[in-house]
Amino acid sequence: MPSKMSRRIAAIFFLALSCLLSAAQVPSVRWSVSARKAGADSVVLTFSGKIGKGQHIYPPSHPVNPTEVTYAEGVTILTPLSCNTPSTSFKGEDVLFSNAEFSQTVSAPSGSVEGTVSWQACREEECGMVEDWDFKATVPVTIEQAPPVETPRESAGSIWALILEAILWGFAMLLTPCVFPMVPMTVSFFLKGSSTPAAGRFKAFMYGIFIVLLYTVPISLIILITRILGGETVTADIFNWLATHWLPNLIFFIVFMVFAASFFGAFEITLPSSWTNGADRKSDRKGLAGVFFMALTLVLVSFSCTGPIVGTVLIKSTAGEFWAPMATMLAFSAAFALPFTILALFPSLLKKLKSGSWLGSVKIVLGFIEVALGLKFLSVADQTYHWGILDREVYLAIWIAVFTLLGLYLIGVLRFKDEGPFKGVGVFRLTLAIIDLAFVAYLIPGMFGAPLKALSGYLPPLETQDFILGQEQPSAPAATVSYSSGPDLALAHGLRGYSTIEAALEASRASGKPVFVDITGHGCVNCREMEARVWSNPEVLPLLRDSLVILALYTDDKTRLPESRWITGENGKVLKDVGRVNSYIARTRFGVNAQPNYTILDADGNQKVPVRGYNLDAADFARFLRDGIR
Repeated sequence: MPSKMSRRIAAIFFLALSCLLSAAQVPSVRWSVSARKAGADSVVLTFSGKIGKGQHIYPPSHPVNPTEVTYAEGVTILTPLSCNTPSTSFKGEDVLFSNAEFSQTVSAPSGSVEGTVSWQACREEECGMVEDWDFKATVPVTIEQAPPVETPRESAGSIWALILEAILWGFAMLLTPCVFPMVPMTVSFFLKGSSTPAAGRFKAFMYGIFIVLLYTVPISLIILITRILGGETVTADIFNWLATHWLPNLIFFIVFMVFAASFFGAFEITLPSSWTNGADRKSDRKGLAGVFFMALTLVLVSFSCTGPIVGTVLIKSTAGEFWAPMATMLAFSAAFALPFTILALFPSLLKKLKSGSWLGSVKIVLGFIEVALGLKFLSVADQTYHWGILDREVYLAIWIAVFTLLGLYLIGVLRFKDEGPFKGVGVFRLTLAIIDLAFVAYLIPGMFGAPLKALSGYLPPLETQDFILGQEQPSAPAATVSYSSGPDLALAHGLRGYSTIEAALEASRASGKPVFVDITGHGCVNCREMEARVWSNPEVLPLLRDSLVILALYTDDKTRLPESRWITGENGKVLKDVGRVNSYIARTRFGVNAQPNYTILDADGNQKVPVRGYNLDAADFARFLRDGIR
């Protein structure tokens, strides 16, 4: 039983903590403001508030405690403050719980709007003091807004494709040279036995669970923390930065090249021995603690092979989807853990697994593959920042060289200095060589402009290629923003498009054609696949070319905008580049936060069909276009 002194100390501690918490000035509502141009001098301001748990505030129409907005000098109120959030009846009064959104149109020719939001929060029947929040919103460029027609459909096929790819990589990792040697350690650990067969099976099962958790929990915590602290917009911004910014992409590119050099025998990459040795020593403990540290040892030791692949899986799934990174990492880790769990359940299976010189060959093959995969990260940075250093033909030339050398290695023509004598080509190795060299043959026509549809998502766009056999090159570079009166984007299949809503709507009014909105990205694999497999369809391409004005909103383009075109986002942050502005438009106007997504507008900017996501059904896409045109 605790002593009287310890109880008194605990009471004093909790009393002091409660005093500190009560003294902290934590706002009852966390506000953000966004602005959009509605006319020559008019601006629509939208105020979004997240109300503290268990509290409520009152709408502007409340006679006693209304939520109000006051403005600095020079701002003229054009419409009353309106509540966009349905209210809840509480003790005979209309109140707002959890979330609140208000909007108001004002005249602000100065270029920015400053003011104060005032509200009073209540808990049950007890109300606090009136609270204030000062804001400043930059008046954006003219962006004609219209409410979305319908919530977009999820790109389920895309997510399942990512999960399947993650599962295949998870199984493939077992054969890598830094993972396979862990098999005997796993078996020897579980051969020590348990008190009962049931206890042994339970430990083996928990071993697999621990491996999955060690891979999945860290990324899930990062996603959840950013979502809780900053909301969906901040999480999307982090994913967008991770997937498209030059810094993480160059880091991953360098990591892949370093690991490839290591696999080719230039040097060995190992984690600090203190990490792995410490985890290994703790695995000698009895019970679940030992099983956990055994799993931790496996994860740490295998990192030099799994690290780059884990990075690739995560990068490919961070296209604005909240659940996709967690789902793909869960799939990868489950597939990676499954063979070890089976060996833990049935240690005698080790007798059927033999290591040898083949592991060295796997290591070298993996090195070639890492060189090819690493180029994708450099390509994304190159496209989003328009560096022009890795155009399509350069990318293809490197791939052709890499996979040709891989084929020569597989048939024994190319050998590394630390390898032993070549023992000849077996059936399996010959099969791999045939597949590899056939792949090289498939790549070669791409140097002359062949579309290579099967790889469209992994290669730079065809528009970046300097030479296409039998075709004239586009006069405008791909995805550059010029604000000219004519189309300023060179798109897939020789199509031309606009980079801003204003220009596209003006062209629509002049031509009588509706606007096809393409929410896309330079680093979007599924966008390139849609363009190669669906846009090229004989039913689809004529509609895009002849019956629609194309508006391409690149959400990852890093081109800096002139100050006159900056806008203020949901969290009050000023958005200064093309990608951030387009991402904001996609979220606030069309209700989407991923690519690709498509919809159709009339000449007045009204959305005519629901947003459509990734779907390779070309006939259905043609029907979607015809519905919008009608």
